[in-house]
Amino acid sequence: MTFSGPIEPPSPVEALPDILMRIVSELHDVAYLIERIEPQLLEIGGADVLNSPDSMKIMQGIDLAVQKARGLAEFIDTITGEIPQSWAVDVATALSLVKLAEMQKALGGATRHGHSQPLSKAAGDFDFF
Repeated sequence: MTFSGPIEPPSPVEALPDILMRIVSELHDVAYLIERIEPQLLEIGGADVLNSPDSMKIMQGIDLAVQKARGLAEFIDTITGEIPQSWAVDVATALSLVKLAEMQKALGGATRHGHSQPLSKAAGDFDFF
């Protein structure tokens, strides 16, 4: 009998649609939690908060974050219906790749190239073209 190295337990494999539906659920939870910030800010700052242009930008940013989270959830939910239940994902490997990418970004000091809106722009600002 030969021994070629440590025996590793099998990786947890889950159906891709199940994983995506958990992500949808989490995105809806995130949207709900973000949405709860707005009334609390109004309670703390009073009605005068709405008179400040900077406060309005923050409120618009909160609304935009909620819309984006819900939009992503709906998109993932829609495409999940087209994915066969037989498609599986090795969750341990997928999470390892995510952690590796985060470590690489942190160690390299890399900037995030895929950001949808430059951080120098205010919430609600937009370009026509």
